[in-house]
Amino acid sequence: MTTTQITIGELASADLAAAVTLSRQAGWPHRREDWAMMLALSTGVAAFEDGRVVGTAMMTPFGEDIATINMVIVDEAMRGRGLGRKLMQAALDAAGGRTCLLVATKDGLPLYEKLGFVATGEIAQHQGVASKVEAPDNVTWATTGDHERIRVLDRLAKKYDRSELMRLLDERARFAVIRPEGQVEAFAAVRRFGRGLVIGPVVARDAAEARALISFVLSNHAGEFVRVDTDRSTNLAPWLTEHGLSHVGGGVTMRRGADVRAAASEPYQTYALVNQALG
Repeated sequence: MTTTQITIGELASADLAAAVTLSRQAGWPHRREDWAMMLALSTGVAAFEDGRVVGTAMMTPFGEDIATINMVIVDEAMRGRGLGRKLMQAALDAAGGRTCLLVATKDGLPLYEKLGFVATGEIAQHQGVASKVEAPDNVTWATTGDHERIRVLDRLAKKYDRSELMRLLDERARFAVIRPEGQVEAFAAVRRFGRGLVIGPVVARDAAEARALISFVLSNHAGEFVRVDTDRSTNLAPWLTEHGLSHVGGGVTMRRGADVRAAASEPYQTYALVNQALG
């Protein structure tokens, strides 16, 4: 009787084609370019059956205190063998003592709870073909000189440093900004992702600014497929639905470890995520 051997090892660039196959099997829209961006920011682990990738997970560090666990997928034919737990444990080991954040699917929720994650909120995924909307007068496209201020605002909103992620977005995304009195005080990024475009992150001082930023981006991409992921606590979801971006799912935000974020001292808030993997 022939038995196959399953090992846990590093997910490398050469494995990304197999990773795309797994994510399509799971119904995720990620392209190879989307996987490559994640891997550039992360420590990737994979389960191999006789050299074939049958599972993935990533740990994306943000400084010494915070990490996200993401891209956790197990081949349908390999489920029920404990691979998900092994991949998660490898990702948690890579995170060291960091507090770990993730967005859980319904299927993954029981495992994450067993591993010590607790629910902290809910993400709503909205998507659809952008209809024509009027561009607000107070929003413009960013210039190169705005990028440092955009990174500062992201750090104020998240309460931890995502400078490497934001550097990659500088190369891959276009930014819309609100600059009262000359200084950027709110921004939204838009980039190619999955089936079309994703708007996020969106950082603003209030919901009116967030809606203006998203409206401006939609006004420039009418007829294109657009996705926005938002935390339900922002109350942005009903407005997105009204503007043709249907609610198609989401997930549960979870945390393992202490909440090490600083107490809020600024008005800035994240109204839309980079994606569910990165927050």
